[in-house]
Amino acid sequence: QVQLVESGGGLVQAGGSLRLSCAASGRTFSSYAMGWFRQAPGKERRIVAAISQSGGNTYYADSVKGRFTISRDNAKNTMYLQLNTLKPEDTAIYYCAAKTGITTVATKSYTYWGQGTQVTVSS
Repeated sequence: QVQLVESGGGLVQAGGSLRLSCAASGRTFSSYAMGWFRQAPGKERRIVAAISQSGGNTYYADSVKGRFTISRDNAKNTMYLQLNTLKPEDTAIYYCAAKTGITTVATKSYTYWGQGTQVTVSS
């Protein structure tokens, strides 16, 4: 089992940047594929980016390609999401999640979830 805690959200102007962190408990962080998801008011929770256990494979939603970067540091039990060139439509609660096995993009395939961190982008 793993517990996840997100941090780094906040209010930023359009075009700005933020760096989200997801700190994991336990000594088996490196055995989990990880993902960042977001949920805007009235909308479904959707994948933003995902990363394999080693960090060698990554996935990005089309809406964030070229602007966001997912990474992980297994020695620190932490995953990151660098958000650049932010747009008002990026406003959402951002969640990190973990799963065993292969990296996937399906929300339902992730077992463990953090509590979320709010990102608000003003125009």
